[in-house]
Amino acid sequence: MFRLSLILHLFIGSTIAGSAMIAALTMGYDTLTPVMWSAIAGFIVSFPLSYLVAKKLYETGA
Repeated sequence: MFRLSLILHLFIGSTIAGSAMIAALTMGYDTLTPVMWSAIAGFIVSFPLSYLVAKKLYETGA
């Protein structure tokens, strides 16, 4: 399940980090620091989320 979680993190992490960056840019934070911190926050938040998705996939047998 750990390997599946890491593979899912590649996709989920980039999606959430990109969404967080777009949200920061939309709110007017267009300098390096807020954009970088939003990307890092999205990357970190996606670890537990990818674990939960992998766990749910293992439970359903998909």
